[in-house]
Amino acid sequence: MKFLHLGDLHLGKTLSGFDLIEDQRHILDQILRIADKESIDGVLIAGDVYDKSIPSEAATKLLDYFLIKLVQREIKVFMVSGNHDSDDRLNYGSALFASNQIFISAVFDGTLHKQSFTSKDAEIDIYMLPFVKASRVRHYFPDEDIESYNDAVRAIIKNTPINKKNKNILVAHQFVAGKGEDPALAGSESAGTQSVGLVEKIGYDCFDDFDYVALGHIHSPQRVGRDEIRYSGSPLKYSFSEANNEKSVSLITVSAEERVKIELIPLKPMRNMRHIRGTMKELLDKKNVKATEDFIYATLTDEDIINDAMGVFQQIYPNTVRIDYDNSHTRETEQVDISRIAENKSFPELIGDFYRLMYGCEITEEEMDVMRIAAQEAGVINEAD
Repeated sequence: MKFLHLGDLHLGKTLSGFDLIEDQRHILDQILRIADKESIDGVLIAGDVYDKSIPSEAATKLLDYFLIKLVQREIKVFMVSGNHDSDDRLNYGSALFASNQIFISAVFDGTLHKQSFTSKDAEIDIYMLPFVKASRVRHYFPDEDIESYNDAVRAIIKNTPINKKNKNILVAHQFVAGKGEDPALAGSESAGTQSVGLVEKIGYDCFDDFDYVALGHIHSPQRVGRDEIRYSGSPLKYSFSEANNEKSVSLITVSAEERVKIELIPLKPMRNMRHIRGTMKELLDKKNVKATEDFIYATLTDEDIINDAMGVFQQIYPNTVRIDYDNSHTRETEQVDISRIAENKSFPELIGDFYRLMYGCEITEEEMDVMRIAAQEAGVINEAD
C-alpha cells in the first residue's frame, strides 16, 4: 500500500497579515495530483490541521474540500489532532466520516485506536495517537508513573497490544527527539531546551515496535533516530527562517517483506517565500527583480535608514512581509551588553540612547511622546514615568 504523510497544514494561517487560504488550496490541489499520479491508498495527517483552536470559516471549508476530494478518489484518511487543534471541533462528525474511510482520532479516550487493512501481501495496522498531555493519560492509567509527556506516550504504547507480525504504522503529533540530538526547527515553532511550543520532548526509542511513525509538530521535514520515524514538515513556509527550505510530501510504500520505502516529493508553492539581501538600489534594479508575487523578506545593507522602505518595496513586490537592516549601526547594537543598558536610567534616557545608537541623531519630543504612550499602553511604564 502507498501512503502520503502530511502534517502541520495550519489551515487558516496568515503571514504578517497576508491571507494564505489560496496558497493552502493550491498546495492541497498539488498533493491531490500527486495522489493521482502515485495511485495512493491512504493519507496520514499528523496534526495541527488548523492553525487556531477556533478555525475560520474559510479554514473549515478548505478542509472539507480536501477531504471530499480524497473520498471521491476512494483514498483512506487517517488524521489526528495537534496542539493547535480543538479536539472537539476536529472530532465532530468522526463517526459519520468513518463510513467514508476518513478516520479521525482527536481525543485520547484511554485507547490507542487502530484501523487494520489487508493489502496484496501485507497485514497493516494503522494506530492513531492524538496530541496528549500527561494529565489526561494519567487518568486512564492510574497505576503507571506518569509525570511527563514521555511517560504518557510510553504508558499508552505499553498498554496497547501490538501484533509484530503485521506492518505497524503510527500517526502522532508530539515533540520527538533523537539521542542527544534535537530536531532542526523551522522557526515557526518556539523552542526551549526540553520542549517546543510547550510540548515536552519524547525519546524516539519508545516507537521501536512500529515500522513507520508519521510525526507532526516540527515544520522541517526530517528523520528522527531512524529513517522510519519522520516529521513530514509543513507543506508551506510559515516563518521567515524557512525562506531557504524546500518543502515536500513523504511517499510511503508498505509491503510485507521489505522495510518501508520513503520518497520525498517536492512541493511548489503558489507564492514562494524568499529572503533577499543588498542595498535598496541593488534589490530593486530591474535586472535583479523576479517573481514579484513571492513573499519577500528583505535585509537592507544601506547605512542610512530609508524613509518608507516598506512602501517602496511593495510597489515592486506587493507581498513584502518584512524589512530589516544589516549595517554598521545594527552590528554595533548587537555588541551592546543588554544586561547593563538599563542600569539607573529613566525611560526617556533609555529611548534616547537607543535612538542615537540606531539613527545617529536625537529623538524629537513628538517621537518621544509616541514612544511613551505606546509603553504605557503595553504596561511597561505608568503614567507618572
